[in-house]
Amino acid sequence: MQNTKLLLTSFTFVGLLALAGCSFPGVYKIDIQQGNVVTQDMIDQLRPGMTRRQVRFIMGNPLLTDTFHADRWDYLYSLQPGGGERQQERISVIFNPNDQLVSLSGDFMPGVSRDEAILGQDSGTNVTAPAENVEKPKPEKPAKPGSLLDQIQKDVDGVETVPVPTPEPLDTSPQ
Repeated sequence: MQNTKLLLTSFTFVGLLALAGCSFPGVYKIDIQQGNVVTQDMIDQLRPGMTRRQVRFIMGNPLLTDTFHADRWDYLYSLQPGGGERQQERISVIFNPNDQLVSLSGDFMPGVSRDEAILGQDSGTNVTAPAENVEKPKPEKPAKPGSLLDQIQKDVDGVETVPVPTPEPLDTSPQ
């Protein structure tokens, strides 16, 4: 009887220890985001010669400003989906002694979206060759009248274009 009670207690203790080390399935784990969110649209707005103030307006305050490299701002962003692998993106913005933007380095590059870089497609923002070297696209076959494709084409053709207001350019005078 004493032996059975000791055996039952030890099995219970070992079972509780094993259970404490396991994560329960279905437990929600939060996404952890840290740093500056940087998008390709932000990078595409940067131009050489912009002042620090203009870059800060577009990108926000840098996460890191190095005291040894005062002409470099670093923007870092990391995302760890709940229970997943951490993903990190980095961009460094470098200024000249006149506080004008000189170069970028990191995971983003002007005019190349991450999806297009992965898929190996051109973004359309690159400089193209002269028109004589470009292949002409093949004409598409017209959709059959009354088909879904024909209806979609009629809807697309009937859309009115609305001009998008463009903001005034930023003041480029040094302050």
